[in-house]
Amino acid sequence: MPAAAQGDRRERTLFVSAVNEAGEPVEGLGPEAFIVTEDGTRREVLRVSRATEPMDVALLVDNSTAATQEITFLRSALSTFVERMAPGNKVAVITLAERPTIRVEYTDDAARLKTSVGSLFSIPQSGMTLLDGIIETVKGLDRREAARAVIVPVITDGVEFTTYYFRDIVEALTKSRVALHIVGIGQFYHSEEQGIRERSFLLDAGPRDSGGQRISLLSPHGLDGAMEKLGKQLRSQYKVVYSRPESLIPPEKVSVSPGRPGLTVRGVEKRGENGA
Repeated sequence: MPAAAQGDRRERTLFVSAVNEAGEPVEGLGPEAFIVTEDGTRREVLRVSRATEPMDVALLVDNSTAATQEITFLRSALSTFVERMAPGNKVAVITLAERPTIRVEYTDDAARLKTSVGSLFSIPQSGMTLLDGIIETVKGLDRREAARAVIVPVITDGVEFTTYYFRDIVEALTKSRVALHIVGIGQFYHSEEQGIRERSFLLDAGPRDSGGQRISLLSPHGLDGAMEKLGKQLRSQYKVVYSRPESLIPPEKVSVSPGRPGLTVRGVEKRGENGA
């Protein structure tokens, strides 16, 4: 019996990236390739299709002093990234030196986006504000209506200034159903200095708990390939629809895992769906 005809069940939606061991998107998957659980209880996957809903993509760029040597690489890799992500989606460019600054509001104008990232420069004697940038970006996304939203910070391992704790950021991401995909260039050593400490915890917990990923690069020479691969993953997401029993209390955690070997999946709930 179709889920819509069952009085005690309703349909829910996840947007899921599915990649092979090389990180390349896997095409042609069906319901059997995805295992969806709510608070540890498995749910029935009803159907799987290509995700076509427009996506909001917030590109957060480190232009602090620490990124000086990487600026040329950032300009090149991010120009290609925004050019490929803009069609059918809305992309914003936000810089992180000294304070989060919107350089380009959400748009599908690839030329405007390329001009913005192509003219990036580092600000002398400045630190980064990654945590502040993420939480302000989430607040901005909450005022928008896109069914899918991702935040993509591209950062180096310099000084971090913030008064937030990483748990504030993770809570904001999960509540708003925004996936965090962090591309980090450098070692990112842990420190007990507050900004560095909270960023260190966020680098692990933020992507993991929001349905995103952390991409670590020791050198900016790998940035072109990393951004190309991330863009392909985002553009090839699946729409996974599953059945949830009627309940007055929504689940605390929705998870998706692979239903077959050699597959890695990452997913986030559709924005705008009632949690109950």
